[in-house]
Amino acid sequence: MSVVDEAAVSGGVREAGSPPVRMTGRLRLLLVVLLVAQFMLAVDFSILNVALPVIGKGLGFSLSNLQWIATSFALCAAGFTLFFGRVADLFGRRRLFLVGLALLGISSLVGGLATSPGMLIAARIAQGLATAAVTPAGLSLLTTSFPEGPLRDKALGLNGALMSAGFTTGAILGGVLTDLLSWRWSFFINVPVALAVLVIAPGVIKESRPDQRPKLDIPGALTVTLGLLALVFGLTRAGENGWSDTTALISLAAGLLLLIAFYLVESKAPSPLVPVTILKRPTVIWGNLAGLIAFLTETSLVFLMTLYLQEVLDFSPLAAGLSFGVLGIGTVIGGSLAAKVIARIGTKATLITGGLLQAAATGALFTLGDTRTSMWLLLTATFLGGIGNMLVIVGFMVTATSGLPDHEQGMATGLATMTQQIGITMGTPIMSAIATTQIGTHTTHTTVLDGVGLAVLVNTALVLAGTLTTALFLHTRKTPTP
Repeated sequence: MSVVDEAAVSGGVREAGSPPVRMTGRLRLLLVVLLVAQFMLAVDFSILNVALPVIGKGLGFSLSNLQWIATSFALCAAGFTLFFGRVADLFGRRRLFLVGLALLGISSLVGGLATSPGMLIAARIAQGLATAAVTPAGLSLLTTSFPEGPLRDKALGLNGALMSAGFTTGAILGGVLTDLLSWRWSFFINVPVALAVLVIAPGVIKESRPDQRPKLDIPGALTVTLGLLALVFGLTRAGENGWSDTTALISLAAGLLLLIAFYLVESKAPSPLVPVTILKRPTVIWGNLAGLIAFLTETSLVFLMTLYLQEVLDFSPLAAGLSFGVLGIGTVIGGSLAAKVIARIGTKATLITGGLLQAAATGALFTLGDTRTSMWLLLTATFLGGIGNMLVIVGFMVTATSGLPDHEQGMATGLATMTQQIGITMGTPIMSAIATTQIGTHTTHTTVLDGVGLAVLVNTALVLAGTLTTALFLHTRKTPTP
């Protein structure tokens, strides 16, 4: 019996064999535990961005090596998500969720106590591995605990809202903690949260795994993990040194070849990491493409607007971070509304509506000027764009995890998480390279504004392209209104 079955029966909400029609107390507590964990992981992605220069000076990082504080985390978080998603299916989602949280708490403590660059990088690698384990395990626990339909849509909407709010909160919190206390508190803050979840989670989360455990697909795991690591490294390297960098090009080519090899391995494997039939599902293909573009465009837009605020309007890092509070509010509203919108018009129409809203809001940012009177436009556009982006993200999660049995949910959420991590990692290097072509070697208010403007246009075009592919190729069923 699944968690949702037990909770619904004990609450007297449903008859045997029918899905629950409302949230029971146990389901609410389960949802809170899972959402707190996902929010904490989202915060980790951005909490150190503002603090990087301070950390570099405090621990003796060279300027060229400073980016590895972020890159080491991103490499592991993106490279191992699909592998850990399948491990969760085979060996227990609850077990992996708890082990990952314990690793996150320990590595955060080590990072906060770090006395050398090597110690800090080791902690960031461990945090990335913990994120790669906890995120798909937590999402698969969520999708298996809430059946397809309004309850799952609502849970995924709240998850998406808090996840996006976590990115924004991380940027703000990192600045506040660094200014008022120390950069070390950007690590320490995870420890009590992880401990609280570890204490509560065992009492509300039931183990979830198949009755018969197939063998783990080692060749598939190796090719996809190495392929993703090479791809993410190549993208990061290109963002730092330009797209003509030889190491970046070799790494990207190796990553693509390894991912092609992964597909060939999976087509012949007796117990594949990801069955080829799943990869051919239109909902999986087009749902994940929509999610990839959503994460790539919105996270990179935050980078572009940070560049604009600090280099054109001369905002401080803390003031720039606080300016994204309206974006966070927009994502929370979008995530809260997403389930109702999906129930009313269906996932495909929600993806299209959200994409068009995000594209319109992003395109409006092309008209930003070099005076602070443009702040009203920036705040309004990022708020509306956050709502649209969140409609797309929740629609993507619903689409990419629908129509699959419970024993494949870890794999499906692993794919979705991999899409999320790659989108987050790809966005900034791509948009940075585009903006740099206009900025050149002479950094002035005018050149930065021109570079940001060009990147904003490309960003808008990507959102529209994703919306068009959804409209043309994605076919989903409308979720009935309860």
